[in-house]
Amino acid sequence: MNSIFKTDFSFPGQTSKYEGKVRDVYTIRDDMLVVIASDRISAFDIVMPRTIPSKGQVLNQISVEMLNSTKDIIDNWLICSPDPNVSIGHRLNPIKIEMVIRGYLSGHADRLYKSGKRNICGVNLPNGLVSNQKFDEPIITPSTKADIGHDEDISKADILKQKILSIDQYEEIEKVTHKLFQRGTQIAERRGLILVDTKYEFGYDNNNKLFLIDEIHTPDSSRYFYDDGYKEAIDNGIPPKQLSKEFFRQWLINNDFQGKDNQQLPEITNEIIEDVSNRYIELFNLITGDSFSPRKSNNILRDLEANIIKFLSI
Repeated sequence: MNSIFKTDFSFPGQTSKYEGKVRDVYTIRDDMLVVIASDRISAFDIVMPRTIPSKGQVLNQISVEMLNSTKDIIDNWLICSPDPNVSIGHRLNPIKIEMVIRGYLSGHADRLYKSGKRNICGVNLPNGLVSNQKFDEPIITPSTKADIGHDEDISKADILKQKILSIDQYEEIEKVTHKLFQRGTQIAERRGLILVDTKYEFGYDNNNKLFLIDEIHTPDSSRYFYDDGYKEAIDNGIPPKQLSKEFFRQWLINNDFQGKDNQQLPEITNEIIEDVSNRYIELFNLITGDSFSPRKSNNILRDLEANIIKFLSI
């Protein structure tokens, strides 16, 4: 299957390479990043052994469109996308916090709520909420950004106490997070979708100017419900149909795997692979309003490398 699991390039001016859960990041001349969206998929902070065809292209192209559609809110790291799986941008000083914002009680927050917790990242939640219920106002539940292992929930109070950010820095990021989520919600609504929750990452340049970094509003960083049928699902106590990788997490949970010690990863069948790929493509079509066109290549890695080198040589 013609997909990208791993890359191992040596570009002109390259000074380092970092392999994330789903992206390979090459640093060029210490001031530029080449970010390759692979077809790897992770769940519970574990990279799965099989790839999802077209996943990286979907993620990259959605993120490029979303970054371009939010530049009026905050400047971002992106310079260009010379290849369907590649974004090239400025190297910034990343903040080791992910700003997770939730409009609904779903996913990780829902699992915590079901376990009896009523305070998540310093945010108090009332009794009586049901799974996937909309909050009166979106809540921010930050997490630490782990290079290795699991990200951890963290409260605003602890972020300030640990001096990860100053109060002024946090409040600026908090304000931008709400604006970005509002924009993402509006875009989703126009396409018949509900932006349930998402995460944003930020960084500073050497002049301490704040930038948006990484990807935004993709099915890896976000959860979407279909608007059609949402109310009926909640009224009947059933999960709304969603477009995100949460359904893949649920499939793993249903097969007794949550990334914990002594748990055996279930076999990921061709049927599951095809289903996940189709959902990514479906979300691309819905969120962009375009019809997804998978790249046609007999050698993706060769073409990808050539497109990057062509840009770097300009």
